[in-house]
Amino acid sequence: MWDKHQASVTFPSMMENDPNHSAPTVRVTPGGPVVGKIQPPGSKSLTNRALLCAAFAQGESNLTGCLASEDTEVMIESLRRCGVAINSSGGGRTLSVSGMSNRPHLDPATTADENPVELFIANSGTTVRFLTAALSAYGGNYRLSGVERMHARPIQDLVGALQPVQLGNVHAESTGGCPPVVIESTGWRDSPIRVAGRVSSQYLSGLMMAAPLSRRDGAPASTKIQVVGELVSLPYVEMTARVMSAFGANVDLMPATDDLSHIVNVQGRYDATNYVVEPDASAASYFWAAAAITGGEVTVQGLNFDALQGDVDFCRVLEQMGCRVHGDANSLTVSGRAARGVDVDMNAISDTVQTLAVVALFAEGPTRVRGVAHNRFKETDRIGDLACELRKMGATVDEHEDGLTIVPPGKGPQHAVLDTYGDHRMAMSLSLAGLVAKGIEVENPACTAKTYPQFFADLEQLLGRPHVWG
Repeated sequence: MWDKHQASVTFPSMMENDPNHSAPTVRVTPGGPVVGKIQPPGSKSLTNRALLCAAFAQGESNLTGCLASEDTEVMIESLRRCGVAINSSGGGRTLSVSGMSNRPHLDPATTADENPVELFIANSGTTVRFLTAALSAYGGNYRLSGVERMHARPIQDLVGALQPVQLGNVHAESTGGCPPVVIESTGWRDSPIRVAGRVSSQYLSGLMMAAPLSRRDGAPASTKIQVVGELVSLPYVEMTARVMSAFGANVDLMPATDDLSHIVNVQGRYDATNYVVEPDASAASYFWAAAAITGGEVTVQGLNFDALQGDVDFCRVLEQMGCRVHGDANSLTVSGRAARGVDVDMNAISDTVQTLAVVALFAEGPTRVRGVAHNRFKETDRIGDLACELRKMGATVDEHEDGLTIVPPGKGPQHAVLDTYGDHRMAMSLSLAGLVAKGIEVENPACTAKTYPQFFADLEQLLGRPHVWG
């Protein structure tokens, strides 16, 4: 089994379950309105999607603007262990990927006897879901395992979708259909795939990206995927389709009827290309929120409302709260304070719920977030655990099946020591309360390494004043 500490990069958040590791704390120093410009690092979602497509393409792809973080590193290391040649330069922002376009010739009689390739995927949902589908289609023996929290995150809907088409075996080892995932595969049968869409859109995205790998005769693949019930986070599925298209595959996403919410037809194969990764829109939400909380003005460069990432629509939510939003071809600016609470369905932009929750602490009136029941199955319970930390700051919070209602404290957030639960988005969002409120201390800020290792350095540069580390 691969020892995770043998990876070329060891990120701080990988140590989150070590009882002997004492995590530091951080306090953002309060001050006046935040004014400035910033460009976040590359999108995690786009980097990992582009990596997967490039890994199984014909030829060598060059990916620029990539994110260097724990989530992307575990994807890179896993692909390398599967035989993909990946060269990194520019601090991980540029990746050269030599694709494995030739499928392995596997003998079903001997495949099950081979030792699996052990892949450590930490707590990266994109890595475990995308690779489970892709390696199932590509063929071979693999075991994907991660940190303790990963082994409590559901993957059975994806495994259950794969089992009827699997030539071989795929199953989840943990109680409740959670990782580790074991794959013994010689490919897929030629038949439609049905998958539930209610827990994570990454299941569908994984199947979509795996489909071009499923033909054993070398001909371009043609696969139909049927989505059963509600599909959450549709913009991420549309993002997947656009990345696949950039690598030569054809994706047709159609609304359906009866018990199906969507039907996806995938055709073709992957060809190498040069691909530029956009800045991360989820990360950008923290800087837009900094303007909304303090009544400042922050411009995020490299993004506009035509971006592949749906999370740019977080700006529209801030606009509903009273902020001003304007942009051009290469930037989006938020200015003014978020003066009033909002009632909003955030299903399409669920990774920004925690950001909005902190903005809501400084608005007048309640904020109701809807449509994000699936947030309970992320890196932490992003409804229940978020509610707990907001209450520490004096907010009144009601949990609902699909979200929560936040009533801000009358005199603003009170001082508190806040738990991140090892969740990068909890750390980044909760720290924003310290832009105005005194005594907001956030534990284990190093967990931001999962998607944004330089977050606190970038925030400090934007503010022009140092944080207090403990």
